[in-house]
Parts: sequence; C-alpha cells; structure tokens
Amino acid sequence: MRTIWNGSISLGLVNIPIGLAVATQRKDVAFRTLHRECKTPIQQKRYCPFHEREVERDELVKGWEVSKGEYVIVEEEDLEAVALQRSNSIEILRFVELAQVDPVYFDRTYYLAPASAEAQRRPYVLLLEAMKETKMAAVGKFVLWGKENLCLIRPYEDSLALETLFFGEDVRSHAEIEEAVHETEVNDAELTLARQVIESITGEFDPEEFKNEYREDVREMLEAKVSGQEIAKPEPVPEAPVVDLMEALKRSVAESKGTAKAPARKKAASGGGTRKRRAPARKSA
Repeated sequence: MRTIWNGSISLGLVNIPIGLAVATQRKDVAFRTLHRECKTPIQQKRYCPFHEREVERDELVKGWEVSKGEYVIVEEEDLEAVALQRSNSIEILRFVELAQVDPVYFDRTYYLAPASAEAQRRPYVLLLEAMKETKMAAVGKFVLWGKENLCLIRPYEDSLALETLFFGEDVRSHAEIEEAVHETEVNDAELTLARQVIESITGEFDPEEFKNEYREDVREMLEAKVSGQEIAKPEPVPEAPVVDLMEALKRSVAESKGTAKAPARKKAASGGGTRKRRAPARKSA
C-alpha cells in the first residue's frame, strides 16, 4: 500500500514502525472551466487590482488581516521561527473509550500500515490486539506537512486506522441550537409514533447498500452526451404540502409496514402528556 508519511507510534518506550496511507478518496466527477467559443481550458491568473496587472510568484507575500483592509506582513523566516520540529513519531498521550470521542471531531481517516519486516510488525499486532480486547482508542499528536495534528488511533477490523481530529477550538458552539430544542415541546403520542417510524426502518449498516445516485446520474449524462444522445430534462418536483405532524408520522408508519393505514394504539390516539426539553441546570460558581 502506498504511504504518504512513514514513522512510528511512540508508546512509552516502545516504537512501532508504521506508514500513513490515505483511506478515503472522493470519486466525484471533476469539470474544467473552458472558453465556450474555442473549448480551451481557462487559466487562473495572479492579478493585482491596485496595479491592474498580473504579478509573478516572487512578488507574493503572506498577510494576516488585523482589521478590515489592514494586514500584518508575514515573511517565510517569521514562520520558520515558530515552525514545528519535524518528527516521524506519533506520540500517544492517552487511551480513551472510542464512544467518548464524538464524530464531530473527526476530520480525515488514514490507514496505519505495519512495517514489512516480520519482527517490526510484532509491536503493531500487539497494540492492535490489546486495543481490540480493551475496546480502547489512543489519542496522540504528530506533525504532518509542517502542521501539528491531534489524532485518534483505533482498531479497524484487522488493522489500525488513524483519524485526524479537530481541536476543541475548531468546533463551533451549538448552544443556540440547544436552546431552541430545550424550549420546544413534544407530546407522548408524537413520540410514540416517532419511535415506531425509527423501529420500522432499523437495520444493519452496510456502506455498499448506499450509492451516490447523483454521481451515477452525472456519469450517465456525460456518457449520453459523448454518444450524441439528447438529454431529457426531468419534470420539476412539486413542493410537498404542509401536513399535520401527527398525520405525517402515522402515514410514515403505515408506509413502512406496507399497509394502507396504520392501526392506532390507544395510548398514541389519546392526547397524552407533553414533554418539554429543558436545559440542564448550571452549576453555581
């Protein structure tokens, strides 16, 4: 497997040789921007609107915006002064339960490939089996492409995977959303029907079952254009009418069961109580 970074996992006094391999890759259809008249790809130019001319690469400099339109100039030597020392080691800082790390912190997935020599693979397999038995994941840090990365190492089937993580300051607050949720009431009847909808379409997760239909449609359209076929425009989808929440839930349950009408439970038919989600009480200072 092709690796983009080679180093080791530092676990106390144990160094585990590994290679970092890209685990995911988008296969979206890519387009070039062309001049309609001659079908020539358009080039992106470096243009200065103040001098009204194109500029060369050696005329460029980095700038950090202090306020609107005001910048602090940053030279390469300034960045070198604070640059991280290159390290080929992923330092494990802590072991945690995987369920404690919310997916909102996940950035990108990589595979960790073991060393080719059998003797060097033993620490890799030992760490993998120990983490599988304890159901733990490892939080660590490493430097990739000159930037410090927080990461999570976890078992993935019979190998190790590495997730680069967002730092806490990178994740935006959702307090405004929580406040809106806590102030919204739902009743028991609605909640009962909502659970029935969930239960009716519950199953195992198999990623092979889910296809990117838009991507497939784009490819079919491109193949049709190449072969000279006329592309038929789809009929516009009518806007969905606004319906009563309880009625929509009942219909959803009925459709999932393949029946014309879902039998109403006595508890669901009654008005039931209402539930108001309240924000947890704040601790006093």
